[in-house]
Amino acid sequence: MEPLSIDEIRGSFVNSTRSLVKAMTPPPKFTDLPWESLDFLGWRDPKAPNRGYLVVRRTEGVTGIALNTQATTKPRRGTGLCDLCTTAHQVTDVALFAARRAGTAGREGNTVGTYICADLACSLYLRGLRDPEVPQGETIAPELRIERLTTRLDTFVTRVLA
Repeated sequence: MEPLSIDEIRGSFVNSTRSLVKAMTPPPKFTDLPWESLDFLGWRDPKAPNRGYLVVRRTEGVTGIALNTQATTKPRRGTGLCDLCTTAHQVTDVALFAARRAGTAGREGNTVGTYICADLACSLYLRGLRDPEVPQGETIAPELRIERLTTRLDTFVTRVLA
């Protein structure tokens, strides 16, 4: 992914109010992000733990999506699977994120949801730069997993924009 400025990121959101975008906390260690290893920029807001952000560069330009999730205080057992990168995690390390749809549909309360790595670090898991706690059963090449991530991410963004 090509590096983005904070202003580009703030101007890219399609499903959020100006006040929420203004209140958004940029990603931690923004100047040290491994841009060359990212398929999208995703992070949780440290000041609002139930809020996350996903920013992707598409042919139409940069698209930012504000996400919401519910934090659970109750420990759960088992494993979960990220819908974007298909990385298996402890069930507490996968979260159901809901994105308000863009435009009129979003103002009417319509949302789109999907399970994503709770830390929004799909790109790093696919490239082996971050290790999940659960052994992975998938054996296909990382390049194919990255291609699949790109397709699923585009599908999710398209659903938010629809």
